[in-house]
Amino acid sequence: MSSRSKILMYDTTLRDGTQGEGVSFSAQDKILLAQKIDAFGIDYIEGGWPGSNPRDMEFFTLMKDVSLKHARLAAFGSTRRAQLHVEDDPQVNQLVDAGTPVVTIFGKSWPLHVTEVIKTSLDQNLLMIKETVAFLKAEGKEIIYDAEHFFDGYKADHKYALATLRAAQEGGADYLVLCDTNGGTQLKEFGDIVQLVLKNHPDVPIGVHCHNDCGLGVALSLLGAEHGAGMIQGTINGYGERVGNANLTTIIANLHLKMNYPLNCADHLANLRDLSLEADKLANITPNKKEPFVGESAFAHKGGVHANAAKKVARSYEHMQPHLVGNRQRILMSDMSGSSSVAMKAKELGIH
Repeated sequence: MSSRSKILMYDTTLRDGTQGEGVSFSAQDKILLAQKIDAFGIDYIEGGWPGSNPRDMEFFTLMKDVSLKHARLAAFGSTRRAQLHVEDDPQVNQLVDAGTPVVTIFGKSWPLHVTEVIKTSLDQNLLMIKETVAFLKAEGKEIIYDAEHFFDGYKADHKYALATLRAAQEGGADYLVLCDTNGGTQLKEFGDIVQLVLKNHPDVPIGVHCHNDCGLGVALSLLGAEHGAGMIQGTINGYGERVGNANLTTIIANLHLKMNYPLNCADHLANLRDLSLEADKLANITPNKKEPFVGESAFAHKGGVHANAAKKVARSYEHMQPHLVGNRQRILMSDMSGSSSVAMKAKELGIH
């Protein structure tokens, strides 16, 4: 049994994933995928932003009659508007009306966004965070606080970025999630900042939310776990804004099979490829053959030397057993195929 602490998986495919170019779900598609994600054993499913669009409003209405077996459904939204009392903000009240056990609230961590984007004062922003979290907590919700642009904010003004986390903690947040919203943070600075936050907030579990703009979404998420983050947010197949969010299918396989972290979805790992394909089907996306672990090419061998060796001793050219994630070994035919590859392919096709 692993001595490592269990990591909670938070899926935001149905919200952040839908912001990816070419990704499209109907409300019914979202329900079907939510049920598939739930059956796989993911801990949290972020369903959308109530009030932001008719589809998400329909989804949350329909989900009131759908029972999830394991996952906790989250509604996503922002802190109150600067000019409104929290109880008078329609967006905040729609989060209550969504009827979910969990509400995920994002707030501003970066002074640039506070003063130049939402046009309010730094002190007012802290009140917006604390009051919104406290209001929703009083409604009996589990509160996950997403610190938007946290790493950029920390690099610009670390004292203020930490003050925003304190405001969320004082409001009663159950989790503080550090978001690399622009996806530009590098490995060392990411690890250093996560460690400093954990030192400053030892009493509230920390999560990470990464984007793949520098191709580091998965690596940063795994690094977050290594430094003590207890929750990782991501999307199936890495759907998401710009070039995508951290790929949860890749993260899950690495965390459990490579890094020995216990996960609540570990018993369903053999269904990982099926989950990936189902998400692509519902999103109207062509599956990425080169997807790590679950892609059709993940355990495909084209070179004659590789194919011959892998067929004799699979681990000679495969880093793991494909069936553990629901995949399989494939021998490809090409001008690089040797006689052994041809013989193996013929046998596979039943040609004698």
